Order: sequence, then structure tokens, then C-alpha cells
Amino acid sequence: MRKAILFSLGGVGMRKFISCIAISAGILFSLGAASTRAADDSQQAGSTAPISWQDTIKFSGHLEAGITGNPDDPSNHINFGRLFDDRTNTPLLNQLLLTVERPINPAAPGYDFGFRLQGMYGSDARYTHFLGELDRVTSARHQVDIVEANLQAHLPWLTDGGMDVKVGQFVTLEGAEVIDATGNFFYSHTYLFNFGIPLKHTGIMITTHLNPTVDLMTGVTTGVNTSLGGGDNNDAIAFHGGIGLNLGKLTVLADTHIGPENPEGTPGIHANSDLRYLNDVTMIWKISDVLTSITDLNYIHDDGFNVSGGGIAQYLTYTVNDWLAIGGRAEVWRDDKGFFVAAFPGSFDFVNLEKGKPATVIGGGNTTYGAFTVGLNVKPPVPKLIEGFMIRPEIRYDRSFSNTMPFNNGTGKDQVTIAADFILPF
Repeated sequence: MRKAILFSLGGVGMRKFISCIAISAGILFSLGAASTRAADDSQQAGSTAPISWQDTIKFSGHLEAGITGNPDDPSNHINFGRLFDDRTNTPLLNQLLLTVERPINPAAPGYDFGFRLQGMYGSDARYTHFLGELDRVTSARHQVDIVEANLQAHLPWLTDGGMDVKVGQFVTLEGAEVIDATGNFFYSHTYLFNFGIPLKHTGIMITTHLNPTVDLMTGVTTGVNTSLGGGDNNDAIAFHGGIGLNLGKLTVLADTHIGPENPEGTPGIHANSDLRYLNDVTMIWKISDVLTSITDLNYIHDDGFNVSGGGIAQYLTYTVNDWLAIGGRAEVWRDDKGFFVAAFPGSFDFVNLEKGKPATVIGGGNTTYGAFTVGLNVKPPVPKLIEGFMIRPEIRYDRSFSNTMPFNNGTGKDQVTIAADFILPF
């Protein structure tokens, strides 16, 4: 049944899809102007609405830099199984992230309109590019990337809670961890984040608030980490969506991305019809005001290569006081044919692989990976100008539970890393 749905979607021409985005953008801009006029009228009538739509635009940013120490000091200088923190014993400017946005209010009783534009410079950008956008500007380890660029609208349609529409480029619904470093407890990322979920999409996403408990997400995208035209590695589109549950102290987000993801020209593959299923369930339980549990479940399958992967990551964080929090994370992730987990030594290798171009890829083989991480979030007293400054030290142990030796340049069954980064918001 899922295949039937996607083959039907795949019949829609890309020109129709692009036209849909353009028309939606025009509608949002027009309604945005109407929203500004309505806000002005409301202000004159004595309400508490902002003086103008423009007054609610926000600017923010942060700088993140860190280092991952590896006592084995592998000869290829790679922490295998990692992406953003893949370099051993080397300082990295991970991300200088800048955001300008006008957030919408999903609980607004009427229309509300906004946007989000987020750009990044840093070593993380090697792995976050939209294909065809700034992905070959420089061959340096530190690169430039557009993380998000979208228009948003809250529409009081269909249900009492209305609908939220996002058109353009946006981050995925999937996973407990995100690109933005401020949204994660740990410096390092899970196998699940690195290899089991998409990072970004180009397309349309609609969130319908069915009632105060249930949200329904439905969207159409060009694929995983792809843009439009030459920025898509095939001619097919994909479905992205899921269900969100707000159960008080427990929230659940179950979502999927289904569509062809292999690049055209891949030998033995039907690039526009062989589907890849990326499925994820994230459960966040606020056990108490200071104790939080996060469970992330993941399954991925590619029809073209007939390969699967998946596993579970479990987090537990405890807030000691207003400047210290302690966290632990345990993960098991299975790569059944050694297809998904890999290292990419060159600055263009990851992007080239996504595009179907020649790339150096270091695989780990048919392996079940385990990882355990403990870390701190430390917010020392700082001047108000840099309020929110945080240091995140961690110790992590990775191990192969299979008859493979993916670590230390293919000579070890396990890997120990000691790392720390800092986040400086502004």
C-alpha cells in the first residue's frame, strides 16, 4: 500500500511541484501583507497586538567549537561512526549559525504568517548541504550552508486548532537530535542521527492540529537533503509526514519519509522507483521538573539495494541546578550489510556519494554498533552580554558487537573518545 501511494506521487511532474511552491509562496506573501494591515487595525482599536508584523522579526545566532580526543590516534585521523565530530585530536569550528525569523503562533485564533532563514558556516556543513546549493563553494573543511529557508502560515481551517503550512526548505521531522547544536544535550551524535534519518528537505509540509492531543503532519518533498532541478539526484518526489501526540508529560512523534533516494545512473538500481523508507519514533517523557527521558526508535530500508538498518537510542538527563545538568545516552544500531555507516575523509566525499559521483567511502561492514555516552552541560557565570554560554564535556565508548573491527582505521573493535565543545550564543 505504501508503494502504491508513492508511485502515484511519483507521477506528478517536477514542474507542477515547483509551480505549487511558487503559487504557495505568492499566497503567503499576499496574506502576510494582509496580516500586517490587520495587526495595525487591531492596534488602533486598542488591542495588545504588535504594532506591526515586522516588529516580531527575531535575529539570533551562536558559535560552536570543540575537539574530540581519541587516545588510539588512528592513522587516518577519523573517529569512525561519527560525522560532525569525525576528526581525531583536531579543534573544529563546528558551526557559526545565524537565524532571522518571524515565528508563527500555532495557537493563533486567526491567520498568522512568518518565515525562517538560517545559514551556517563551519565544519558541520560538509554533511548538511542541500545538494546543488553551496556544496562546492570551497574545498576547505569549513564550508557554508543554508540550513533552512521557508515561508510559514497558520491557517484557521478545517479544525478548531487550524493548520500550519511550511513551504520551502526545512529540517526533517525525524529524530531526537538536530543540526542546531543548541537543541542537543551532547556534542557527539548518535548513529541514528548520522545514518538513520534525513537531515533536511525541500517541499511543502502541513501540520493539522486535529485536537489539543493529536497533530497530523503531511508533506511532499524532493527527497533527502535535496533541492530543486540539478540539486535533486533523481526525478522522483517523496512523502514526509507522521503523527504527533501531546499527552501532558509525555509527547510522541512518529514519522516517516518514503521515496526514491538513490542517484540516477547507479548500476542495477531504478533510481526513480526503488523506494527508501526512513521511519522514526521519538518519545519525550518529563518524569519530573528535573528528570527527562527520551527514547528514539529507528528503522530504515532501501528497496534498491535490499538493505536495512535501525536501532534505539535512550537518553536520560538530570538538571542539578541552574548551571549544571548531567546526561547519559545508550544506543544500539544495526547496519545489516554495512551499507549505511561509513566515514568520509574528504571535504566533498559525503556530497559526492549523495550525487552518485566518485567518492572515498570507508565502510564498517556488517555490524551491530553500541555506544554509551555520559556528559555535562555547564553554564558558568558570565557577563549578561554572553548569557547562555555553555560547555559540554563528554566521554563516549563505541563498540562493535559483531565480528568486525571498524574503529582505529580498521584495526579495533572499540573506540574511546573524550570530547568537549562550547556554545556561545549571541
